[in-house]
Amino acid sequence: MRVLLALYLFIFFSPVVNAAESASAAQPSVVKSPVVPAYQEPFSADAILQLVVGLAVVVFLIFGISWLFRRFSGIAPVSRNMRVLGVMPLGTREKAVLVQVGGKQILLGVAPGRVSHLQSFDEPVIDEKNVGTSFASRLTEAVQRQQGKKEDE
Repeated sequence: MRVLLALYLFIFFSPVVNAAESASAAQPSVVKSPVVPAYQEPFSADAILQLVVGLAVVVFLIFGISWLFRRFSGIAPVSRNMRVLGVMPLGTREKAVLVQVGGKQILLGVAPGRVSHLQSFDEPVIDEKNVGTSFASRLTEAVQRQQGKKEDE
């Protein structure tokens, strides 16, 4: 942050210093007046450079802050094709997560540093009819149905 501030100050104040030095070197006998002129040209090269650099800094800050929020705050982009339907904690750091991808539902085991595929369901485990029931009971029923299908085959 300090580097950006130093760069900002250098870019914005160096044209003023350079202009003052070049004016004093070109005309050493002219006495400088402490009075600032009432009108300054708004479209001078210095003003346009200051405007462009200022806009670039603001745009960079906006993109940088949005990247930081996505990276560290846990905010994930919303996707219509993939979403988390339920989460059930299994321990202090482990959990079972039911994810819907397209028309399929997938049960994943999530632990620190690892995600494991546990089960795939062709039929939806969670329906709009069963919204009031708990995730654990629906998951147990779905696993039993899936195991019953495998035994029948």
